[in-house]
Order: sequence, then structure tokens, then C-alpha cells
Amino acid sequence: MTDAPLLQVTGLTKHYSGRRSLGQRLSGVPQTVVRAVNDVTLSVRRGEILGLIGESGCGKSTLGRAILRLHEPTAGKVVFDGTDVTALGADDLKKMRRRMQIIFQDPYASLNPRRTVAEIVGLPLKLHGLAASDEEVRAKTAAMIEKVGLKANQLDRYPHQFSGGQRQRIGIARALISNPEFIVCDEPVSALDVSIQAQIIELLQELKTEFGLTYLFISHDISVIGYLSDRVAVMYLGEIVEMGPVDSVLSRPRHPYTQSLMSAVPEIDTVGRKSRVRLKGDLPSPLNPPSGCKFHTRCPLAIDACRSKAPLTETVGDGHVAACHRLAENLSLLESTEA
Repeated sequence: MTDAPLLQVTGLTKHYSGRRSLGQRLSGVPQTVVRAVNDVTLSVRRGEILGLIGESGCGKSTLGRAILRLHEPTAGKVVFDGTDVTALGADDLKKMRRRMQIIFQDPYASLNPRRTVAEIVGLPLKLHGLAASDEEVRAKTAAMIEKVGLKANQLDRYPHQFSGGQRQRIGIARALISNPEFIVCDEPVSALDVSIQAQIIELLQELKTEFGLTYLFISHDISVIGYLSDRVAVMYLGEIVEMGPVDSVLSRPRHPYTQSLMSAVPEIDTVGRKSRVRLKGDLPSPLNPPSGCKFHTRCPLAIDACRSKAPLTETVGDGHVAACHRLAENLSLLESTEA
């Protein structure tokens, strides 16, 4: 891992415009806007695994796809190895996709049921001209399939003939076949059984070492993030609220939201366990996010400033930053606070 960032994301924003019926348009009903990702800034060093964690619906997957321009960003900049990805035209973006890939969350929905494994995994080789003949495409596809733990004699089977874990291995092979440098892992194990999750996680680690990969690993499972990641970013309602080295963030979380996530992790040994930090209500809608600090509607430590002014991101340790109005105070009060 090097200190130079392979990926630099600055002010990335993704909003979706809601649909209006003809009657709503004629009556002047304003168009709704879903603020999925708001002004996100982060970097990923070459060879690093940056974990991205947060509740379902907080914008993690949207952020990953906006970085790759699978979803076109509303604003902001994505610089990959010195190239502004957000400024690339169609031809240059296609070339860049060789270097930036994604492993999707759902292995059942992300594979074309009408294509064989050979066609699914070999397609990037044909699209990017990485093989001189059909024979070379098949040879490279067979080698990659075996690399992810499947067999070459399974190339002519269809996705429905595989288990969930095997399908995810096919998705991993498809992402790796073009020899990328950076991969967005969009909750790649959340749809799998626990025993299969462990196998896929170990496979991803082995492939990272073998191919020199860099990951943005998206998950809602803190234990997976803690096991895999070098650094972690905590996301809430489209914004990064805390980020830093995984040991620092998970052992000494400074943002109330991160502390609530950590307190929810099950523990076998209850001796000395800290009190659960219970949040009020559900995640607010990105259609109408709260003013000020977006977490204030659920935060047990919210004050008047939280309701009117968004907090600035401050450094709280070596490479550890957080955005909270009460960082200067003793946030250990949360250990005994229950909503």
C-alpha cells in the first residue's frame, strides 16, 4: 500500500429527480428531489481497502456507482490515477472501465440468465479487445474461472445451475477478467449464507494480494469491515460523518452515529459491556432530509446548534476525522445514554 491516492473523490453529489404525473405538473406541484449522496470527499490509496459502512438506504451503493459513473454524478469530481473520470467522453470512459470494476451485491440479479458462464465472463475481453481470437477468450476465461474456485468444465453452464456462492464467484471473475486496478465491492457477501460469506471474503483477500488490487468495500456488517479494511468511512443519509484507520474508528468512535453502530454489535461476553446506544426512529427520508446536522433527529446528544447548522469535519486523531458539534466534549457520555 502506498500513501499516494489512487482514487480521489471531491464533493461528489448524486440527486435523483422524482416523477410527477400530468396532473401534478399542470397544477404546479414542485418536482421532488432524492438527495442520495451529498458532497462526499474521500480518497483511496493504491493497495488499500477502504470500508464504507452505514444503514441500508444511506447512499453507500449509490456512492460506489457514482464513482464509476454507472450513475452519472450531479456534481463533484472523481480523479482516478490522475485522470478526471467525471470529464471523460464515452470512448475514454469505456477504456477507463478496464481499470475500474464492480462486484454487485445480488449474484442472482447481476448475471444474465440467458448467457453461459463463458459468455458472461468472456464478454469484457471482447469489448476491450483483450484477446485476439475466440480460442484465446475461452482460454483466459477458463483460467479466471479456476482462479476464483470454479472448474473449467462449468463454462457452458447457465447461472441458474449454480448456488449463490458460486454465482458470486462468477461475478468476481467477470470483474477481474479485464485486469482492473480498482474494484467497488458493493456488499458482495450480504446475500450469502454465513459460511459462504467467509469463503468469499477469503477469496477477495487472496485476489487482492495476487493482483495488487485496491478495494472500496461497501457493507453494513461492522465485523466484516473490521476484518478486511485498512480504513473505514461511516456514512449517514448521503454524507460521510466519520473516517479514519479501522482500528481507531472502531475502537474509539467519536461520532454518536458510529458509537450507536458499534454498540449494536452482538457480543458473547457481556461482562464489562457498555450500555446500548439506542437511536430514535428510523433513517429520515432523503426526499426531505433534516436541516443542520442530518443526524440530530435521532441523536441522544443533540443540541440547538445541531438543528440549525451542519457541523464541520474536524481531525480527532492521526488520520481520523469526524463531523459533530460536540467533538470537543466528552462523547463517552453516550456509553450510558439510552434514548
